[in-house]
Order: sequence, then structure tokens, then C-alpha cells
Amino acid sequence: MTVGSAVLNILVFPGFLFLVAFGLAGEFVDRKLYARLQNRQGPPWYQPLADFLKLLGKENVIPEGADRPTFRLAPVFALAAVVASIFYIPLGSTTSVLPFEGDLIVVLYLLVIPTVAFFLGGWTSRSVFATIGAFRAITQVFAYEIPLFVALLAPALLANTWSISGIAAYYAGHPWLWLVNLLGFGVALVSLLGKLEKVPFDTPEAETEIVAGSFIEYSGRRLAFFRLAIDCEAIVGASLVAAVFLPFGLGLTPVLGILVYVAKVLLILGILALLRTLFARLRIDQMVHFCWSVVAPIAFLQILINLVVRELI
Repeated sequence: MTVGSAVLNILVFPGFLFLVAFGLAGEFVDRKLYARLQNRQGPPWYQPLADFLKLLGKENVIPEGADRPTFRLAPVFALAAVVASIFYIPLGSTTSVLPFEGDLIVVLYLLVIPTVAFFLGGWTSRSVFATIGAFRAITQVFAYEIPLFVALLAPALLANTWSISGIAAYYAGHPWLWLVNLLGFGVALVSLLGKLEKVPFDTPEAETEIVAGSFIEYSGRRLAFFRLAIDCEAIVGASLVAAVFLPFGLGLTPVLGILVYVAKVLLILGILALLRTLFARLRIDQMVHFCWSVVAPIAFLQILINLVVRELI
């Protein structure tokens, strides 16, 4: 890879600019579809961008008594981790920009960092509401993260590789095997709702209880970076689920491959919006109990199924 192509990948595609644009577009699709499912009008197409630009122009306020370095850097680390993870996920093909054996583990690790940044940002702000939201956010990690890991590792066991590109290539060559991973696909979608702190797992940012959770003391561009990190994380999470569980439209021309990839990501965002519409918010204890008593066993059942199928084929 030349220096020019590396810079292009980092800044344009599939890097920062592409992820930001797709993240804002994905937020619009999510909010619009969520509103229409509730018989509301929803925002105009430019609303996510307008909100982001408005926050960039507002004053940055640091609360008295806060740990200033951590408070300032938490949004940057959250956004940087999400952007870094996109380079290991194949978009519209069977090969990512930086594939290697074990990149699935790296992506899962990178996608934990934003939640840790949310926790540190809320905890170091020294606000009561922010501290409650921060501890709720970190508590949810122990509920949804294990089922998500197991659900994504099950297809890897069948493909006999820990590379996302390798998994995509294997299932592209054996397309019927995607049916074997349907349980894992469902677990991944539910876990992704928890990771994005969406209804019914939005207790860390329960507006009627703790206003804005971990972000209550944030303003200006720092809040904009946090919001942008969440939008980009939704795209990266949907891209990861699409690459592992929906091996369709791979091996096409680059343009067609990207179009199919965008369609799959929007489909996953649409399913998440539908799930948000169908369910009411769970308490934090209900969320943890649901993940460990229902979601996690299903994820481990997917592991067992894939081990049996691997022996049979």
C-alpha cells in the first residue's frame, strides 16, 4: 500500500469522511423510520448534520471539580476507536483494507472503548446524574458484551478463522450456511441495541430519569464528538453484523458491492428501529437478567450448533 492510498483510505474511504457521512445519514434513517413507526413526522434529512454543526459552534464548558484531561479526551478516544475499527471490516467485498488473522478480536476490543469513554467522561465530570449514567453504561457492558462476543465467534468457529475477511470469504463460498447462524444473528441485533444504548436498553441515558446520563455535563464540540461516535458506532456495528451474518452481494463490481453493503446496513438499522418501537425501556436489573438468562444461552446454543455442523461438513 502506497502512502497516497493509505492517506486516502484513512481520510476518505472507508475512513473518516465516509464513516461520518454514513453515520449522519444512518442517524436520519433511524430517527425518521422510528418516527414513522410511531405515526410521527420525524426530522428532515439534514437534521443530524444541523445538530452536529450547531454543537460545534456552542461553548465548551468544563464543570468545576472535573478531571479536566480525562473529561476533554474521552470524546476523542471514543470517536478514534470507532473510526479505527472500520478498516478491518470488509465493505462490499470479502477483503477489508487491513485484514489479518485475529482482526475480529481487535474490532470487538475497539468497540468496547467508546463505552469505557462514556463511563470515564461521566464519572470524571463529578455530576450525580452523570455518575449514575456512567455506572449504568458500564454495568450494561457486562450484560450484552459476552453474548455479542459469543454470537460473532460462532460463525468464526464454522469458518475456522478469526479474520472478518476470512469469515466473509468462507460464507460467500458457502452461502447456504448463513441459515445456520440465524440464532447468532438475532443475538447480535439485540446486543447491538445494548451497545448503542437504544430502547429498550437506554437506561444509561434515560431522559425521564437522569436527563442525558454520562453526557449531561458535556456541551459544544465535545458533546458533538460523543454524538458522532455513537452514530459511527451504529454504522460499524451494523457493518460487522452484515459482514459476518449476511454474506450476500460479495464478489460483485466495486460499485455494486458498495450499494449492496449500504442496503444491508440500512436493513439492519431498520430492524433496530423496529425493535425500538416494539419494546419499552427495561430497568437496568431487568436488562442484565434478560441478557444473562435469555440472550447468552441462545448465543452459546449457536456455538454448539456450529460445532456440530462443522463436524458434519
